[in-house]
Amino acid sequence: MAATGAERCFHCGEPAPAGARYSAVIDGAARIMCCAGCAAVARTIAGHGLTAYYASREGTARRAAPQKPGSDYAAYDLAEVQRPFVCDAGTGAKQATLLAEGVTCGACAWLIERGVQRLAGVRSVAVNVAAHRVQVEWDDSRTHLSAILEAIAALGYGIRGFDPAAGERAAAHERRTMLWRLFVAGFAMMQVMMYAVPAYVSDGDMTPEAEQLMRWASLALTVPVMLWSAGPWFVSACRELTVRRLGMDLPVAIGLAVAFAASAWATLSGHGVVYFDSITMFVFLLLGARYLEAAARAKATESQRRLAGHIPAVADRVVGEAGSGVTERVAVAQLVPGDLVQVVPGATIPADGSVTTGWSAVDESLLTGEARPVGKGPGDAVVGGSVNIASPLTLRVARVGAETVLYGIVRLMDRAQAGKPRLAQLADRVGRWFVVSLMAMALATGAAWCWIDPQRALQVTVAVLVVSCPCALSLATPAALAAATGALHRMGILVTRGHALETLARVTHVVFDKTGTLTLGRLSLVGIVPLGLRSRKTCLSLAAALERGSEHPVARAIVAAAAGLAPDSVTDVRNQPGRGIEGCVNGLRVRIGSPAFVAELVQGLLPPQLAYTADEVTVVTLADERGYLALFALDDEPRPGARWVTRELEASGKQVLLLSGDRRSAVTHVAGQLGIAAATGEADPGMKLAFVRALQAQGGVVAVVGDGVNDAPVIAQAQVSIAMGGGIELARTGADMVLLADDLSRLVSAFDTARKAMRIVRQNLAWAAAYNAVAVPLAMTGAITPLSAGIGMALSSLAVVLNALRLQGEDCPEGKAAGRELSHISATS
Repeated sequence: MAATGAERCFHCGEPAPAGARYSAVIDGAARIMCCAGCAAVARTIAGHGLTAYYASREGTARRAAPQKPGSDYAAYDLAEVQRPFVCDAGTGAKQATLLAEGVTCGACAWLIERGVQRLAGVRSVAVNVAAHRVQVEWDDSRTHLSAILEAIAALGYGIRGFDPAAGERAAAHERRTMLWRLFVAGFAMMQVMMYAVPAYVSDGDMTPEAEQLMRWASLALTVPVMLWSAGPWFVSACRELTVRRLGMDLPVAIGLAVAFAASAWATLSGHGVVYFDSITMFVFLLLGARYLEAAARAKATESQRRLAGHIPAVADRVVGEAGSGVTERVAVAQLVPGDLVQVVPGATIPADGSVTTGWSAVDESLLTGEARPVGKGPGDAVVGGSVNIASPLTLRVARVGAETVLYGIVRLMDRAQAGKPRLAQLADRVGRWFVVSLMAMALATGAAWCWIDPQRALQVTVAVLVVSCPCALSLATPAALAAATGALHRMGILVTRGHALETLARVTHVVFDKTGTLTLGRLSLVGIVPLGLRSRKTCLSLAAALERGSEHPVARAIVAAAAGLAPDSVTDVRNQPGRGIEGCVNGLRVRIGSPAFVAELVQGLLPPQLAYTADEVTVVTLADERGYLALFALDDEPRPGARWVTRELEASGKQVLLLSGDRRSAVTHVAGQLGIAAATGEADPGMKLAFVRALQAQGGVVAVVGDGVNDAPVIAQAQVSIAMGGGIELARTGADMVLLADDLSRLVSAFDTARKAMRIVRQNLAWAAAYNAVAVPLAMTGAITPLSAGIGMALSSLAVVLNALRLQGEDCPEGKAAGRELSHISATS
């Protein structure tokens, strides 16, 4: 549609040039745009279901930058487009999760990482090959997301903002494409074999004309195999040569190209040997192995894919005032913080937030591995991706898109799988040098066989190029880490750093924090000592009445213990922070709090019973104007299973230590309960840091288990850090691993899985090294044909992935741990 001079651009509000033909369909209507840039931005906004932006904006958008020819990435610099997959990384930086198409191996990851890191302002970039995702962090004042996307696209990869639905579609498209490549190669292989067999068995009886006809037919069938089925190897090899790097696919591409060129020349000239049957079968076998390998790697990241796709596409947003009962169905991408949404039983919660009305149970197993539903009521926090089970809930949205806990978990899993531990870095270095050495050996082998037997020189050289398997070296570690990470996530253990599993397998010292780690982190009432004529129940009811309006941990413990008791009537309640609470009951002033505070009400005398209370418990007193009424003893109880965990870790040869800033008496008490011999209390962050450094100076590999947020110096100093729970602070935790379910018993499984993962990595590396050490010399001596070399290469790569998948069978330890703990209690009681 052409614009008149009076019309303005629907996106930026600038006058549209007379005769401008740019437009975009917004909410079903064609809207005039002033330029190609605004048109592309508007189409992207509409394509992401964000047209509500135009209805809610306070003014027109800024004019889009003119687009480069063929570029659709300028729109990605708009905040409304970035919202679903970009989050704030702090200090002026942003972090995006992108979906890359065409990523097949570690060489692709290397290319993308090197290409993006060259851009000014890019702080970090990591590629998760198994999930086809790219995580990039950049300084938005120095570069823009559009420049990053263009740099990746220039390398030949499709790139877009990460969207679970789009990711599934891209994965399905890739699987279909791979199957079609496999079908073409398989069909051509069968037909070429039909033409090749008569030539093999004719024993010279076939006429030259018939033989030449068979060759021409084989050539015609092999051409689509080379152009279509074998395309990924040639595309990857070209990328590697573009950046002057010898990668894993280069030997295969050269081998195929040389064999095809020699066969085509022999067909054209009518002299020489052809290898069309070997070429088609080799490509078919390689594609089959790559398809199985891709399926195995997808299985290894299944939990991550399910997690990423668990946010629903639509939500029921409340229209008007809360409680109106009127809702509208909107895209989840249109939700903003502060919106009210209704979630019916059986529906998935669309965003992070809190319950405003309703009581229900929520299934958070996909996020935390915890099978039991969690009760939720007004004021309770809920996490997007969890499932409402029992009753309708109304929620107030707090975080959407990339800011949610679920996307935080996905980002951390991507970061862990993209990170390379020491063994993986070593394997990559060895793999690159191996490719260089292989090319040199292939040249030397070809030259030698030209002198020994010129007719076999080409065959032997091709066999040398294709028999090697540097991919097995490159896959050995990532495949095992992906499988182990997925297995741990199903147990409720989130690995956030690539080195965590490797380091965890070598740990010699485990240092625990106390509060919230070995203990529940909340006080509970453990004893009441009446000091007057009133009963324990009466004293508890009076204390709960005074404490009911307080959020102090002591108040919450007393109120929880008094649940079900009829509350006393209290007036004129006054809270004195750090001391206690005072109120009036039946005309008498009553106080509860610290002994010194309460003593002021009873002429300054302390109750003599205080001398008999243990130092490790917290004691508060209750009194009225006539005298003391009761003492209340409170304690932070050990976490269920904590003793079993410490015992299992010590049995596996690790030294368990307790390091806390709490009182020495309380720390010693908990250490005695849990059987920990070495315990240190009243340690400030500086003392904790010095403590860990001292262990490391003695050669120890230290794991610190705490809350993941506090004590940042000691967490940074430890070789590996483990946080209890993640909750809302998950995206900002500095820990290398997070126990999502807040279940300490799963820590034992983390250590066990880490050891198994490293054992499988070593097995894979040993297998890859042994295979290449045997196969390459055999190929150089002519003992292996190109076809058998291709079979061996494909099977070698597949073997390391299948071996890694054994880690997928890890079971959740919850029942086993509980059973052991119960049997221990029974045996000692």
